[in-house]
Amino acid sequence: MEKIRNFCIIAHIDHGKSTLADRMMEISGTVNKREMKAQLLDSMELEREKGITIKLTPVRMKWQDYDLNLIDTPGHVDFSYEVSRSLQAVEGAILVVDASQGVQAQTLANVYLAMDAGLTIIPILNKVDLPAADVPRVSREVCSLLGCDESEIIPISAKSGLNVEQVLDSVVEKVPAPKGDSKAPLRALIFDSYYDDYRGVVLYVRAVDGSLTKGDKIWMMAAEKGGIALEVGSLNPGMTPGATLSTGEIGYIVTNLKTTRDARVGDTVSLAKYFAKEGR
Repeated sequence: MEKIRNFCIIAHIDHGKSTLADRMMEISGTVNKREMKAQLLDSMELEREKGITIKLTPVRMKWQDYDLNLIDTPGHVDFSYEVSRSLQAVEGAILVVDASQGVQAQTLANVYLAMDAGLTIIPILNKVDLPAADVPRVSREVCSLLGCDESEIIPISAKSGLNVEQVLDSVVEKVPAPKGDSKAPLRALIFDSYYDDYRGVVLYVRAVDGSLTKGDKIWMMAAEKGGIALEVGSLNPGMTPGATLSTGEIGYIVTNLKTTRDARVGDTVSLAKYFAKEGR
């Protein structure tokens, strides 16, 4: 767990959040340049057409010898619920502010959510290379919002990749490692779920305690529904199967459940063997 960092990116719409996620994946070697395209984590057609993020998307990157689990969150005001649930699965947040536009209303709302969740916030000033950028003014706004020093703000250009390596280094240095008991019974938080026509219900989870192995019988604690973990793994950014999902990790579970009603967001996944009801 000491080599794991879980974080999300929060920002107002069009402040360059998805572009930053693209550069981080490219610089970390998660995606090679041949496969790189704009808004890589925005898989929905509407997201690409409008240039906005609607669904949160997790991805695992390697940086130095650390596993960085990033959750790309929506920036639009209508999707604050998506943001709030992703904050429960991480320990840190990168706050991206456009150097030409400054702190916006939705930025404030998301920052307060992150503060309430007790996250470590790393402030980033994006688009500093634009002629309209007003770095001194926007830096003061960010300092006033977070109570930080100007020296803590990282000036970047997500489009060109300027200082993005510094952002990755800052995540490693400042975001705390996840806490949990690897020997305790499995507890995994569901922060998203969807139905796949070919695979069934897929869960995006954060393993809080314990571990999950492919083939394990699982139990949704709130819904009181049982199932089987047909596959577990991480998103890099495509599904990459693994043998287990361990404490502190963020990944996915492919289940044999027939509907997402049996595995709602916010529910906790455990192992069925701990619950007598499942065996009846």
